[in-house]
Amino acid sequence: MKLAIDIIGWSGSAMIVIAYILISMHRVDAGTIIYQIMNIAGSALLIIHTVYYHTVPAAALNVVWLCVGIIAIIRIWKRKLPKVS
Repeated sequence: MKLAIDIIGWSGSAMIVIAYILISMHRVDAGTIIYQIMNIAGSALLIIHTVYYHTVPAAALNVVWLCVGIIAIIRIWKRKLPKVS
């Protein structure tokens, strides 16, 4: 079980770092769904890891990171919806 949790944690970390690299290299924009999904997925995986190891500050940080990503996706979707007058 511990190995699986560690793999989950490393995968989440890698996903967030890759998203950061992509945005830093101007390969993606913060306003894209793919960037936000990478952050949400990475945060979700890290939440599993940090909860398993009882690292509350890191878990709290990742919950906030996940919520920011969800809010960003909602805003992106709202911008893409046709405006009703």
